[in-house]
Amino acid sequence: MKRLFLFVLLSTLVFSCANSQQSRGKAAAGKSSALSYPEGVAPVSEIDAPLAGLSKAVFAGGCFWCVEGVFERVEGVEEAISGYAGGTSPSPTYKKVASGVTDYAEAVIVYYDADRVSYDALLTAFFSGHDPTQLNRQGPDVGKQYRSGIYYQNEAEKEAAEAFIKKLDESGRFGKPVVTEVKPLGTFYAAEGYHQDYIVHNPNQPYVVGVSMPKIEKFMKAHPELLKDKYRKP
Repeated sequence: MKRLFLFVLLSTLVFSCANSQQSRGKAAAGKSSALSYPEGVAPVSEIDAPLAGLSKAVFAGGCFWCVEGVFERVEGVEEAISGYAGGTSPSPTYKKVASGVTDYAEAVIVYYDADRVSYDALLTAFFSGHDPTQLNRQGPDVGKQYRSGIYYQNEAEKEAAEAFIKKLDESGRFGKPVVTEVKPLGTFYAAEGYHQDYIVHNPNQPYVVGVSMPKIEKFMKAHPELLKDKYRKP
């Protein structure tokens, strides 16, 4: 029994977003070259000028590497940036957020072409890329910083999110109630540069292999109609 406990404990430590090794030298090479990511964090309004004209949406669903990876594969999404949302204190950092001492969640801001992909389609991708019935956790990642959340910018987004959740609950799809919080956006802070495109730069990292990619592949299998051409199987 003690050996089993130690195995589970060690597995959780290895395969958790907060305890994973970070490739700090690989900043954001995979992102748009027009974007400039600071070594620390910054309100996204300071760095999103190159994406002006696109619609934005913000989601939290556990480790932001996983959520970013899902949305980067959706047709019509031009950019997905990992960061922090749902909190009120100024200048959150990964160290603070990951330790659970702030009220922020790891989140992703999605820049998308509304003529090519709808907000409802983004909701479909979001709810297919994580378990929205887990309260303040996602798999091995435990704490309010890993909560499920939709952070709306207007009443239309709020109504769409609430209607989508109601439909999910009525369908019994997950077997449990959806606990995703739906709150006004407030300020979204872009995370440190080494978090951007983390899966692209660290494909063999244990957490990526054991947690991130299975989530992404599950989404891709469930909704091939939402994928960019390069991610569709022939």
